[in-house]
This record gives sequence, structure tokens and C-alpha cells, in this order.
Amino acid sequence: MAKWGQGDPRWIVEEREDGTNVNNWHWTERDATLWSRGKLRELLVGIAVEDEAGRCEVSELKQVDGEASCSSRKGRLIFFYEWNIKLGWRGTVKESGAKHKGLIEIPNLSEENEVDDTEVNVSKKKGDGDVLKELMRTAGTARVREALRDYLKALKTEFTMGMILPTKALATQEVTVKRKLSEEAMQAQASSQAALGVRIPTVALRMTELFDATVEQLYSIFTVKDLVQQFSKSSAVLEAEKGGKFQMFDGNITGEYVELLTNRKIIMKWRCRNWPEEHYATVALNFVPTLGQTELQLDCKGVPVCKEENMKFCWQKQHFEEIKGLLQLATLHG
Repeated sequence: MAKWGQGDPRWIVEEREDGTNVNNWHWTERDATLWSRGKLRELLVGIAVEDEAGRCEVSELKQVDGEASCSSRKGRLIFFYEWNIKLGWRGTVKESGAKHKGLIEIPNLSEENEVDDTEVNVSKKKGDGDVLKELMRTAGTARVREALRDYLKALKTEFTMGMILPTKALATQEVTVKRKLSEEAMQAQASSQAALGVRIPTVALRMTELFDATVEQLYSIFTVKDLVQQFSKSSAVLEAEKGGKFQMFDGNITGEYVELLTNRKIIMKWRCRNWPEEHYATVALNFVPTLGQTELQLDCKGVPVCKEENMKFCWQKQHFEEIKGLLQLATLHG
């Protein structure tokens, strides 16, 4: 056994000023539960399948119970995840135009089973429309399994970035690579005088929607934490003041309030978790009173080109339609 003060440096991480986990030796653990809920919502909601009989899509994430985590020990990653997921789906029969709804239940997504062996149960509300149920049971289930595989891939790559620290040998290589990249970056900066950050192609969006609500009611839905949590069906953090931060959909959407004109306008810095690091769009919400209703005008600038359709879906399905459902519920109970 080594004498006091002469021990293996792998065991003295707490005494180092930088707290370095030397050679990845010590146990570290990261909770992936909130991240996973956001990622599962992102990957599963919006899945659509279609054939000659009709078209179906996953319309909402009704329930996601469970937990996930990732641990690191001796340079190895160990994953734990166990989920009980319930999705809502809806579809339309092409010939008759009839609309039907149903559920998709995934009772045990865990590391004990391969995705292809994971149980996926499709059901439909009473009535006709069995052709839609069959479409979701076959093509829909295949797409759901594909999304679950994408979630596990992201859990093991995207979420775990930085958990495995370089060993001494790899660190030497990393320093060389960083030095080279740094030199290239300095040359690029000197030649172009570009602004900080990576320039990416973006688009602007404009959407309008009518709501059966007063401007006061609609404005409060975007600025009152309890109401945001009700329509988003998830936890939220809100500081509804200039410079205040917000976080919605279990952290999948984050940003900052730039300007708030009570019952008239909200301007926000706004980003999705899967956007390029530190990239924000500018979202402006204008509340315009009409006869017995309020028109919401959404102007959004700086959306990454590759995320345009996702952005439209997010606002149409996860904001506008859910808010209308909340307003209808309030009317029924009013």
C-alpha cells in the first residue's frame, strides 16, 4: 500500500484544485429524465403514416412515466432507462372523410429489451375506422420503433457529450488538434471579421390564428406559469418580465423575454434544445382584438432552415391547438 501522500493520483480527485476526474476513474452520474421527456416528445409527436385507406398521425404525448440516467466509471458509460409511454393518435379515412382517434401504449421501454422486442399496443375508440387502426398497428408501429431507436441513439451520444474525459494519451492528441483548430479559426477570423458564432442559413415565419378569447385571456396564457403548464402539459419556468428567462416543455424550449407590452405584444429570444448551440430566433407575438375574438400574429426571424417545418408544427400543434383546448375547457367549467 502506498504511503500517505504518495497514493495513485486517480484517487485524489477531491484534493485537486480543478477537481479533475483523472483517467475517468471515478463514478459520475447524470440524470437524463427531463432531457428524455423532451426528446421523446420531439421524436414521437408528429409521426405520420398514410396509405390508400387513410392518413394517421401521432397527435400528442399523453403520458411519459419513468426515468433515465447515465453513469460513467473507469471510462465506461452505463445506461439506465425505464419508460411507460402513452401517445394519442388521430386519423382520417380517405373515402368517407370520417375522423377517428386512438391510443398507442408502450408499457416497458427499458434496457432489458431490444426496441424491436418492445411492446407497442395500438387501440382505437369505439366505432368504425378499423382500417386506420390497422395502418397505425403496422406502418405506425414501425415509425414509432424507429423514433425510439433515435431516442436511444441520442441518449448514448448527444446527452453524454463530455461525460467521458480524455486519458493522458488522448489528451496529448486533443491538445494538438485544438491548437490546429485554434490557428485555423484565428486565420478565418482575421480574413472575414465575422460576427461571433457560426452563421447558419435561416428563414422567417409568419403565422396567424384566431382564438375565442379576449386579449387579456390570451396574453395571460403566455405569461402565467400555471396556464403555460396546463396547455403544454409539462413543467415550466417563467419570469414574465423584460430580461426574464423561460423554460417550457420540460426544458425542450428555452429563451428570454425581450419586451412585454401588456395585452398587446410579447417579444422573445426563443430556441429549441436541438438547434445549433447558442442560436436563438426572435419571436414576436402581437395580440389583435377582433369581434368577440383575438387574432394572434406570430412573426419569427432566425429559424434554422432545416428546422422550419418543426417550428411550424411546434406552434400549430403544441401551442395553438393546445391553447384552444384549454380555452374550451375553461368555458365548459366556467
